Amino acid sequence: MFVQTVENLLKEALHQRPDLFLIDFSISNDNGIKIVIDGDQGVSVEDCMFISRSIEHNLDREQHDFSLQVMSAGATAPLVNKRQYKKHINRTLGLKTNDEKIEGVLTRANDETITLEWKVREPKPIGKGKVTVKKQANIAYDDIVEAKVMIKF
Repeated sequence: MFVQTVENLLKEALHQRPDLFLIDFSISNDNGIKIVIDGDQGVSVEDCMFISRSIEHNLDREQHDFSLQVMSAGATAPLVNKRQYKKHINRTLGLKTNDEKIEGVLTRANDETITLEWKVREPKPIGKGKVTVKKQANIAYDDIVEAKVMIKF
Protein backbone atom coordinates (compact mmCIF):
# COMPACT_ATOMS: atom_id res chain seq x y z
CA MET A 1 0.00 0.00 0.00
CA PHE A 2 2.85 2.41 0.88
CA VAL A 3 4.62 1.65 -2.41
CA GLN A 4 1.44 2.27 -4.42
CA THR A 5 0.82 5.56 -2.61
CA VAL A 6 4.37 6.77 -3.36
CA GLU A 7 4.08 5.66 -7.01
CA ASN A 8 0.81 7.58 -7.40
CA LEU A 9 2.28 10.73 -5.82
CA LEU A 10 5.33 10.47 -8.09
CA LYS A 11 3.18 10.02 -11.21
CA GLU A 12 1.09 13.05 -10.25
CA ALA A 13 4.19 15.21 -9.67
CA LEU A 14 5.66 14.18 -13.04
CA HIS A 15 2.29 14.85 -14.68
CA GLN A 16 2.43 18.40 -13.32
CA ARG A 17 5.96 18.80 -14.72
CA PRO A 18 6.00 17.19 -18.21
CA ASP A 19 9.54 18.49 -18.80
CA LEU A 20 10.79 16.02 -16.15
CA PHE A 21 10.90 12.25 -16.53
CA LEU A 22 11.72 9.26 -14.36
CA ILE A 23 15.03 7.41 -14.68
CA ASP A 24 14.89 5.18 -11.61
CA PHE A 25 12.57 4.60 -8.67
CA SER A 26 12.99 2.19 -5.78
CA ILE A 27 11.81 1.65 -2.24
CA SER A 28 13.99 -0.43 0.07
CA ASN A 29 12.72 -2.78 2.77
CA ASP A 30 13.18 -0.04 5.39
CA ASN A 31 11.07 2.44 3.33
CA GLY A 32 14.04 4.27 1.86
CA ILE A 33 12.63 5.98 -1.21
CA LYS A 34 15.14 6.73 -3.99
CA ILE A 35 14.06 8.66 -7.08
CA VAL A 36 16.31 9.59 -10.00
CA ILE A 37 14.92 12.08 -12.50
CA ASP A 38 16.08 13.85 -15.64
CA GLY A 39 14.64 16.69 -17.64
CA ASP A 40 14.47 17.88 -21.21
CA GLN A 41 16.47 20.97 -20.18
CA GLY A 42 18.40 19.28 -17.36
CA VAL A 43 17.50 19.11 -13.68
CA SER A 44 17.87 21.87 -11.12
CA VAL A 45 17.85 21.68 -7.35
CA GLU A 46 14.39 23.27 -7.49
CA ASP A 47 13.17 20.42 -9.72
CA CYS A 48 14.36 17.85 -7.17
CA MET A 49 12.75 19.87 -4.37
CA PHE A 50 9.45 19.97 -6.28
CA ILE A 51 9.35 16.17 -6.64
CA SER A 52 10.48 15.67 -3.03
CA ARG A 53 7.85 18.01 -1.61
CA SER A 54 5.12 16.52 -3.81
CA ILE A 55 5.75 13.17 -2.17
CA GLU A 56 6.84 14.07 1.34
CA HIS A 57 4.05 16.56 2.06
CA ASN A 58 1.44 13.97 1.12
CA LEU A 59 2.73 11.13 3.33
CA ASP A 60 1.95 10.83 7.03
CA ARG A 61 5.15 10.38 9.06
CA GLU A 62 3.05 9.13 11.97
CA GLN A 63 1.86 6.26 9.79
CA HIS A 64 5.06 5.55 7.81
CA ASP A 65 8.69 5.96 8.79
CA PHE A 66 10.58 6.69 5.57
CA SER A 67 13.57 8.45 4.07
CA LEU A 68 13.44 10.19 0.71
CA GLN A 69 16.18 10.97 -1.82
CA VAL A 70 15.44 12.76 -5.09
CA MET A 71 18.39 13.32 -7.42
CA SER A 72 19.32 13.98 -11.02
CA ALA A 73 20.75 11.27 -13.22
CA GLY A 74 24.22 12.80 -13.12
CA ALA A 75 26.66 13.65 -15.87
CA THR A 76 28.42 10.29 -15.91
CA ALA A 77 25.36 8.05 -15.56
CA PRO A 78 24.49 5.86 -18.56
CA LEU A 79 21.59 6.98 -20.74
CA VAL A 80 18.56 4.76 -20.16
CA ASN A 81 15.62 6.72 -21.58
CA LYS A 82 15.04 7.69 -25.23
CA ARG A 83 14.29 11.26 -24.12
CA GLN A 84 17.83 11.50 -22.76
CA TYR A 85 19.30 10.87 -26.22
CA LYS A 86 17.24 13.66 -27.78
CA LYS A 87 18.53 16.20 -25.27
CA HIS A 88 22.16 15.22 -25.97
CA ILE A 89 22.16 15.78 -29.75
CA ASN A 90 25.48 17.33 -30.88
CA ARG A 91 27.34 15.89 -27.88
CA THR A 92 29.89 13.09 -27.96
CA LEU A 93 28.70 9.69 -26.76
CA GLY A 94 30.65 6.61 -25.82
CA LEU A 95 28.50 3.70 -26.94
CA LYS A 96 28.72 -0.06 -26.51
CA THR A 97 26.74 -2.50 -28.61
CA ASN A 98 26.97 -6.28 -28.58
CA ASP A 99 29.47 -6.06 -31.46
CA GLU A 100 31.55 -2.91 -30.97
CA LYS A 101 32.45 0.23 -29.06
CA ILE A 102 31.95 3.58 -30.79
CA GLU A 103 32.71 7.12 -29.74
CA GLY A 104 31.02 9.72 -31.88
CA VAL A 105 28.81 12.78 -32.03
CA LEU A 106 25.10 12.10 -31.64
CA THR A 107 23.54 13.80 -34.66
CA ARG A 108 20.02 12.37 -34.62
CA ALA A 109 17.66 10.56 -32.26
CA ASN A 110 14.16 9.38 -33.11
CA ASP A 111 11.85 6.80 -31.56
CA GLU A 112 13.70 3.78 -33.05
CA THR A 113 17.33 4.71 -33.71
CA ILE A 114 20.15 7.14 -33.08
CA THR A 115 22.80 8.34 -35.52
CA LEU A 116 26.44 8.75 -34.51
CA GLU A 117 29.16 10.39 -36.61
CA TRP A 118 32.93 10.26 -36.07
CA LYS A 119 36.20 10.60 -37.97
CA VAL A 120 38.89 7.95 -38.33
CA ARG A 121 42.28 7.78 -40.02
CA GLU A 122 42.45 5.03 -42.64
CA PRO A 123 45.13 4.02 -45.16
CA LYS A 124 44.88 5.77 -48.52
CA PRO A 125 43.31 3.64 -51.25
CA ILE A 126 46.36 4.25 -53.42
CA GLY A 127 49.84 5.08 -52.15
CA LYS A 128 51.28 5.51 -48.71
CA GLY A 129 49.88 7.48 -45.81
CA LYS A 130 46.49 7.91 -44.27
CA VAL A 131 43.41 9.95 -44.95
CA THR A 132 40.68 11.15 -42.53
CA VAL A 133 37.33 9.53 -43.26
CA LYS A 134 33.96 10.54 -41.81
CA LYS A 135 31.93 7.55 -40.60
CA GLN A 136 28.28 7.33 -39.66
CA ALA A 137 26.21 4.63 -37.97
CA ASN A 138 22.48 4.28 -37.38
CA ILE A 139 21.98 2.22 -34.23
CA ALA A 140 18.71 0.84 -32.89
CA TYR A 141 18.02 1.42 -29.20
CA ASP A 142 17.61 -2.35 -28.77
CA ASP A 143 21.24 -2.84 -29.90
CA ILE A 144 22.67 -0.40 -27.33
CA VAL A 145 24.21 -2.08 -24.31
CA GLU A 146 25.45 1.15 -22.71
CA ALA A 147 25.69 4.79 -23.73
CA LYS A 148 27.37 7.61 -21.82
CA VAL A 149 27.97 11.26 -22.59
CA MET A 150 31.70 11.85 -22.92
CA ILE A 151 32.68 14.90 -20.94
CA LYS A 152 35.45 16.87 -22.62
CA PHE A 153 37.61 19.44 -20.83
